[in-house]
Amino acid sequence: MAELRERLRGAWEGRVSGCQLGKPVELLVHFEGQAGLDAYLESAGALPLRDYVPLVEDTLVARIGRASCRGELCRSEPDDDINYTVLALLVLEDHGLELGTEDVGRAWLRLLPVGATFTAERAAYKIMLDKGHEHFALGAPAGFDLAACSDHEWNDWIGAQIRADLYGWVCPGRPELAADLARRDAALSHRGEGIHGAVFVASAGAAIAGSAGLAEAVECGLAEIPADSGAAAAVALGREWAGRSEGGAAIREQYAELPVVHTLNNLALVVWALLSHPDDFGAAIGDAVAAGLDTDCNGATVGGLWGLQGKPVPEAWTDPWRERIAVNLAGVGELRLGELVERTAKVAEQIAKQR
Repeated sequence: MAELRERLRGAWEGRVSGCQLGKPVELLVHFEGQAGLDAYLESAGALPLRDYVPLVEDTLVARIGRASCRGELCRSEPDDDINYTVLALLVLEDHGLELGTEDVGRAWLRLLPVGATFTAERAAYKIMLDKGHEHFALGAPAGFDLAACSDHEWNDWIGAQIRADLYGWVCPGRPELAADLARRDAALSHRGEGIHGAVFVASAGAAIAGSAGLAEAVECGLAEIPADSGAAAAVALGREWAGRSEGGAAIREQYAELPVVHTLNNLALVVWALLSHPDDFGAAIGDAVAAGLDTDCNGATVGGLWGLQGKPVPEAWTDPWRERIAVNLAGVGELRLGELVERTAKVAEQIAKQR
């Protein structure tokens, strides 16, 4: 069990550090594009990106991302990527392997502020409130089909993919089970490629513990999604460019028509960055973030998967946030890293006994 806790600590450390690395520049990419991100990092002397983002005054980053910049960071600032990881832990603590999609919806309504949701999640939330309020309030069907929650234009965007990590963490060596849990969560708000991206992340994470390395874990993740899916093609593209510095630009060009928060383009970047630097944590998350698109999401996913290897996440990345992890879930507030590792380990141990 000591090895399990070591891997889980690395996963939490990696996910939090990668998220905080990408957080200050997330909206910079949305408003100013890749050119704006490149210009900012160049002006800050931060290329290649191998440390937290430097603060440059009188910039968009200074206005909206200061608290997560180098020299300012003193805790993991609230972010939807970490909200959903903690939320997955909470629903598994409550339901274990009996977890259903409806349980995820109820947890959102009880714990997740609608203002902390975006795109697909906010659309699903609105549908739950508008059309399913009696169903969720009374526990009665009331003529409401839960599948209606994923009937919207953002159901193949990245949201489900960023919610999936912990399902892999608590199922070490059991990618099929991790995939099943991820599907149940993802189905609340996503369909098609949106679900496939979540399933890949969860199952690849679960496979790391029993694999010879990240490349083998990626193979296991691929086995859990349709071979003819866009997600499988995205993984293949990421693998094709692994080890080549121009991979980020090539992937962005390949998916130039997609929104920056789509599942496929971001999944390809995750695989590229992860396989490019299996032994260098800072390079893995640094390249994932500097490649743009959904920077905090990709930094978090790469960081969490990298940390699951059991290799130590360097203290230079973990010391600044001092094991303090803030979330904006109702009644939760700020958590300590050690508590989250222990609670996650207990869920993993319970799941191992159940099946």
